Amino acid sequence: MTVDELASEFDTAWKEALEWFFEPFLAFFFPTVHGGIDWSRGYEFLDKELQQLVPEAATGRGTVDKLAKAWTAAGKEAWVLIHVEVQSNHDAGFAERMYVYNHRLRDKHGRMPVSLAVLGDESGTWRPSEYHAGQWGCEVRFTFPAVKLVDYRGRDAALEADTNPFAAIALAHLKAQETKSNLADRYDWKIRLVKGLFGRGFDKVRMRRLFHVIDWVIKLPKVQRVQFKQEIEEFQKEQKMPLLSPTEELWKEEAEAEGMVKGMAKGVAQGMAEGMAKGVAQGMAEGMAQGMAQGIEAVLDLRFGAEGLALMPRVHQLTDANLLAQFLRSSKTAPDLDTLRSLLPPQPQV
Repeated sequence: MTVDELASEFDTAWKEALEWFFEPFLAFFFPTVHGGIDWSRGYEFLDKELQQLVPEAATGRGTVDKLAKAWTAAGKEAWVLIHVEVQSNHDAGFAERMYVYNHRLRDKHGRMPVSLAVLGDESGTWRPSEYHAGQWGCEVRFTFPAVKLVDYRGRDAALEADTNPFAAIALAHLKAQETKSNLADRYDWKIRLVKGLFGRGFDKVRMRRLFHVIDWVIKLPKVQRVQFKQEIEEFQKEQKMPLLSPTEELWKEEAEAEGMVKGMAKGVAQGMAEGMAKGVAQGMAEGMAQGMAQGIEAVLDLRFGAEGLALMPRVHQLTDANLLAQFLRSSKTAPDLDTLRSLLPPQPQV
């Protein structure tokens, strides 16, 4: 077992969760903001806008930044800036960074966004909510609402009973931190959280998305992943609700293995005619490529649906295993489809 096997993908999980469950997020953590928005008019994410003004927002490790445009109940356009800090250590520059992001957006657009912070670190005392600077009577004071996930510790029963998706996400985040050194408890909590998704009234899409968030946040070593997959599949049969796929890592491993087996079989057959060694080598390469393509297809389907799957003809143009592996990694972390499109060959002509 390595440290990397248990490294939680907090960045990926929170980024996807905010995109999938934006309204529930505000309802759970910032009900006043949620109540001031006219949700019937929809909302729009403007992450590219934020990244153009603040390039570090696209590359900062340990943070997730989202910018959304919505409408107030009074019919006015409102911008909501959400900055999620998921690193485990204090950041002395956090409050200033919140101010800089807010100020640059206000400078360009003439309106002040509502900046909100969610602090996912493990400290109970680090609670930045204000930036102050100045001297000789010239000063600026910027405050922003902030919530601490550690404040939800000890509320397990309430979070498990809550039908807001972010109750499950907050609990998964906390348990990932609490069980880092206890694999038995870690396994038990992951099973408990996933099984707990059933019976909360979530539709199929929400179930699958929450499952993947939990899967990114609570990592298990290989031997436990196999056991986890078997237990969840048996549980789904009992519930007669086959909604969930295997864990992402295990699914990818199985897809690649299956592709390699098929490719090797094809290679062996070809090798009998053209030379065994050459056929097997070619078959293995084709199998690995097929497995990675299947993994890419699953990620595109999960993150972007039909629009994502429309990229598969271009994905199949990638024949180099290194390029496929690189695109598979990018498909999990890219901020939008346009970014992924830019990494692929042109659309094949029909």
